[in-house]
This record gives sequence, C-alpha cells and structure tokens, in this order.
Amino acid sequence: MYDEQQQPEHGPLAGFTVGVTAARRADELGALLQRRGAAVLHAPALRIVPLADDSELLAATKEIIQRTPDVVIATTAIGFRGWIEAADGWGLGEDLLERLRGVELLARGPKVKGAVRAAGLTEEWSPSSESMAEVLDRLLEEGVEDRRIAIQLHGEPLPGFVEALKAGGAEVLGVPVYRWLPPEDIGPVDRLLDAAVSRGLDALTFTSAPAAASLLSRAEERGLLPELLAALNHDVLPACVGPVTALPLQALGVDTVQPERFRLGPLVQLLCQELPGRARSLPIAGRRVEIRGHAVLVDGALRPVPPAGMSLLRALSRRPGWVVPRAELLRALPGAGRDEHAVETAMARLRTALGAPKLIQTVVKRGYRLALDPAADAKYADG
Repeated sequence: MYDEQQQPEHGPLAGFTVGVTAARRADELGALLQRRGAAVLHAPALRIVPLADDSELLAATKEIIQRTPDVVIATTAIGFRGWIEAADGWGLGEDLLERLRGVELLARGPKVKGAVRAAGLTEEWSPSSESMAEVLDRLLEEGVEDRRIAIQLHGEPLPGFVEALKAGGAEVLGVPVYRWLPPEDIGPVDRLLDAAVSRGLDALTFTSAPAAASLLSRAEERGLLPELLAALNHDVLPACVGPVTALPLQALGVDTVQPERFRLGPLVQLLCQELPGRARSLPIAGRRVEIRGHAVLVDGALRPVPPAGMSLLRALSRRPGWVVPRAELLRALPGAGRDEHAVETAMARLRTALGAPKLIQTVVKRGYRLALDPAADAKYADG
C-alpha cells in the first residue's frame, strides 16, 4: 500500500508530466497521479456509446433469452453490470437472469465475480490469473464442439480467442456491451499528441487497447506517427494497464511497461518507480541535482523550471562538466531564432529557478558548463 506520509513532501512524481488517454475512470487515474505530484494532461482518445442506446446489445440479449447458450463468459465488471441494467431497462432483466442461472457462467477475474454475485448469480469458475488465455485453455480442454458460447465483449480485441473457439467447433455469440467511438472533440487528443512529440510528456498511460489504437490512428492521420513512435521508443514512457492494452503499440514495435496486477493503482505505482529511475542525477557544486521533466530536485528540494530553462539544462547535462558553446545552446532553445542574447536571458532565469547560481558556470567567450564535482569528472568525462 502506498503511504504518502513516508514520501517526500513533493511526491515521487513531482516534476513529471503524465498523459492520460482514458475515457472511463480518467478522473480516478488523474487524481492518483496528481496525489503523487505529477502534472496531468488528459485527452480521452475515445468515447463510449451508452448501453441503453445500443441496438446490437438488445439483439444479443433477446437471442440469449430465446436460445440459451451452454456457456456465458463475463469479462468486465462494469460491462456485466451494464448489461444487466440495460436488460432491466428493456424489461428483459428477469428473463436474462433466469437464463444465466442455467448456464456454465465463467468470470474472468475477482471484480467480475463480484458483479456476477451482486446480480444474484454464481459463477462456475474464475481463473486466478485474470487471463482470457486461461479461460480459453479451460474451454478447449473441456471440448467446445457443438456448444453455444456467449462472450461479453468489452471493446478490446481478444486476439485469437473467438477464432480458437470456432476452430474447435463452437458457435460463438458476441455480446457487445459498449462500443467505442472517436471523441466528439478531437482538440485535446491533438494537444496530447503535440505534447508527446515535442517531449512535453514524460509518460503516456493507456488503459484500453481501443484508446491506444485510436491515438495511433489520429497520429497517422496527422502525419505524426513516425515522430510519435520515436518519442515512445526513447523519451516518453508508454505505460499500459495490461498486455491486451499494449497490443496496438507492440504491433508497431513499441516496448511498453505494465504492472504485474492489471489495475490503476499498480499502474501508478509502476510510474512512481520508473520515472524517477529514468531521471538524470548529477553531483554539481556540492549538491545532488536530479533533472526531471519540468522541474529539478536540488538536494531533494523541488525547483520548477520554465521550458526554455529545461532545454538549456538538458543540453548542458548531455556533457556534464564540459563547456557547451552559446551557439549550441541557442539551437536547443525552442523558437529562439538567431540572437544569442536569448541564451543569456534564459540562463539567468534558469539560475534563478534553481535557487543555486553556482550550479552553472559561465566560461567567458566560450559558453556555459555544469559545475560538476571534481570526483565525478572521470565518471562523466566521456559522456
């Protein structure tokens, strides 16, 4: 359990910016991140069609009532609850529950099991791994030839699952509990993409495969896909809640990080470990300086730094202790033009923000350098 009282006052994610693509439970994820100090940029990459408006769900529900399946697989708690609520709204709730009492009911994990029992039903089995692969293995071992199997879909791809059941001779009925559509306002998604490509994000979180696929699709529409993939492969940490969510990214060669337990809390905990571990930490002028996304820790004290200052600091930290010419620093400044005076102005603001002017030395007529401690010179000499 995360104990905030044992953490530094600023939180383990202070100084980092995290992008959130979730439509559902985005507020909960954002609050968890902010509580640990992160700045959050939210852009729902999808929207969910309300259950009661979905004619496909109504048709599937009527078919189950008319022709009871042998097996029903419940995959998500929110989806299963929503299905029962929608059936109630159509006046079919009791009929549906009556049919479900007589089938082999499988629940993918403990949350789903809770939703099943709350509806007055009892699952026959639930995998300890919360894995659909384990559900598939069990069904294939039992034998599925000539069996009718209904699966509550949840907007995410189930690679090979339905195909394997059909290959085994089963009749498979999908129950589409909610559908994903692109967001009505694409503006926030575009701003999130721009932030990722410009390295204004330190991490990008995904809680569903459709959201990941939607963001990648929008990047392709805008001609930004190669730049986005480059950012995710080098500077912006892609964090997925689980392996199914990661599939669209992995298909394009992006390696993701995932928690052992596929939940929001463990996802945030993973970021609390990964992001500080990726930050550059240097001994400078007798102080420990850790360079984060939009802030710097100086001896553990959080110092927010303007974007221009962060650009200069990163350029200096790439070769710690070495003199970086003004012309090179000018190129590092976003939109600075050709006036080297812009470097001096940004440098003065950076020193003020750091609260320790001696961290950066001016080398007359040459440029600037980080005042790397002498003992560290050998370690960073070839940096």
